[in-house]
Amino acid sequence: MSRVSDNLIKLSVGSGSGGAVGTATEATGRRADPRRARTRAALLSAGRHLLADGKVAVSIQEITDAAGVGFGSFYNHFDSKEELFAEAVADALDTWGMLRDQVVDGIDDPAEVFATSFRILGRAQRHVPELVQVVLSQGMSVLNTDRGVRPRAVADLDEGIRQGRFTVPSSEMGLMMSGSALLGLMQLLAAHPDLDDGRASDDYTRHVLLMLGIDRDEADRLVGLPLPEVPIPGLD
Repeated sequence: MSRVSDNLIKLSVGSGSGGAVGTATEATGRRADPRRARTRAALLSAGRHLLADGKVAVSIQEITDAAGVGFGSFYNHFDSKEELFAEAVADALDTWGMLRDQVVDGIDDPAEVFATSFRILGRAQRHVPELVQVVLSQGMSVLNTDRGVRPRAVADLDEGIRQGRFTVPSSEMGLMMSGSALLGLMQLLAAHPDLDDGRASDDYTRHVLLMLGIDRDEADRLVGLPLPEVPIPGLD
């Protein structure tokens, strides 16, 4: 794996919403309509922008204006703005999940998988701040959803406990401990743009590993491993 510097994370624009459209098409069995897909993607993008800015008390007209689509087209995709915002959050979480899958591909040790994904997700705050803000807007509730990083983190923790890499009593406890730390890291970096995101991410990762039962020397080794250079699915 090649090393990625703190400012070398690359962006791959528009990956998140495309997956959501594809899933919807497969579920209904209808042939994909490019125009319909573009409209849905535009609405989801507008939803993400509004969530990131904390503007949820908006009208449907304001949403369609932000998306650059006709008012009537909104109801071809969503029944309400609440449904749109919920799907925009789920879309963002799925993007996080895809990122995690890319960065840990080929890594077998569950402790290294966990450390690598935590270090990369922390660094991502500087590179896709809007995506991070969408996640932060939901608070701790993102740790209780079956979309995105949660199911993967639980699986990693379960495997780490099974192999004796982690000594935390349960994967659920480990998830809440590490997940709250990750959200705190993202909030810290958002509030303090002068902080070194790489150093802060590695420091947080080290202490989370200690909480999970990894000894200090091993935690230092895991945090010192080279990071993979992978694209981060971004926002349009």
